[in-house]
Amino acid sequence: MGFFDSIVSRVEGAISDAIEESHPGLMEEATSLLGGEGGLSALVQNFNEKGLGEVVSSWIGNGENLPVSAEQIRSVLGSEQVQAIADKLGISTDDVAEKLSELLPRIIDRLTPNGEVPEGNLAESLLKGLFAPKS
Repeated sequence: MGFFDSIVSRVEGAISDAIEESHPGLMEEATSLLGGEGGLSALVQNFNEKGLGEVVSSWIGNGENLPVSAEQIRSVLGSEQVQAIADKLGISTDDVAEKLSELLPRIIDRLTPNGEVPEGNLAESLLKGLFAPKS
């Protein structure tokens, strides 16, 4: 990892930590979206079906990540799922959608370093490794 990559990684970690501190449990909920039925592939398909294929492809690809809005997150996940996460965490649906719009691009980008969506147990392994405590 180069010097620049190291700095980017630290900044991203600090942002994720700040989100987790302000909304405990949100990182876990974000990763559970990727580990549910169909995993990352199903989530990517949902983005494609909602006309956001270019956005999610940018997260998977090796270039710059395109932004996603809170409203687009609601569209992809559905109001019921956003509401369920909000109820579980005791925060507003607006906060859930906004924070997921920040987290999901980074998480998916990290899970797809070679520009490919991992399948099966590999995705589960990557998720566990992505958020494992650092030694």
